[in-house]
Amino acid sequence: MSLSLVIHAADEWADAVASDLVERLRAEPRLRLCLPTGETPAPLYAALVRQADAYLWSQATVVLLDDYIGLLADDPASGGPRLRRELIDHVRPAAFHAVNVDGEPDVAARELDAVAAEGGLDLTLLGLGLNGHIGLNEPASTAESPTRVVELEARSQAVAAGYGASHAPTQGITLGMSRLLESREIWLLVTGERKAEILARALEGPEASDVPASFLRRHRTLRVIADEPAAHLLRDTTPV
Repeated sequence: MSLSLVIHAADEWADAVASDLVERLRAEPRLRLCLPTGETPAPLYAALVRQADAYLWSQATVVLLDDYIGLLADDPASGGPRLRRELIDHVRPAAFHAVNVDGEPDVAARELDAVAAEGGLDLTLLGLGLNGHIGLNEPASTAESPTRVVELEARSQAVAAGYGASHAPTQGITLGMSRLLESREIWLLVTGERKAEILARALEGPEASDVPASFLRRHRTLRVIADEPAAHLLRDTTPV
């Protein structure tokens, strides 16, 4: 494992990460990215839109990390449309692969996995759930969990409702931990004091399925990018 920790001031976090990602895109125009939705990456996407030029994303591919089942396309919490609104429609990558939540769920999960597997994922950006989930890999997931249909815990349902969902979804489709760990590089994005305890457990507690994020420590090139409030409980905040 090669873990690097980057800590930014809360008011500098989004612009700093956006600058790093813009630099990566300029160096690797054909980058294959896996991106999440949610409150954590939203300011990052706004910063990326501000920093993008007409050609920056023109050869890049974006794969959506996960999405809820059973929401209408215009639902504020629906992942594919949300990522389009916040980023895709502004930067116009060469390809965007959303989750086919209107299709048969098991088939949609296989399609998502195939897209991620074909050519691999160069850079995967992940948020950290309050219950330690990564994507929709809820507690009880393992490092070997495949891309699949998942049952959402009550806390995850409440998070979706907080995004303005018309109703709390009970299921989702997510890239599995096994597929995510095959990414060439992973950036774990963590902001806010309410994430401090779970971040400390993920990075410094035992590796365990009740905190699926802990399995990210197996990855060969994991970068954890946090703001100061999220990092304040870490025992070792020395950048590596």
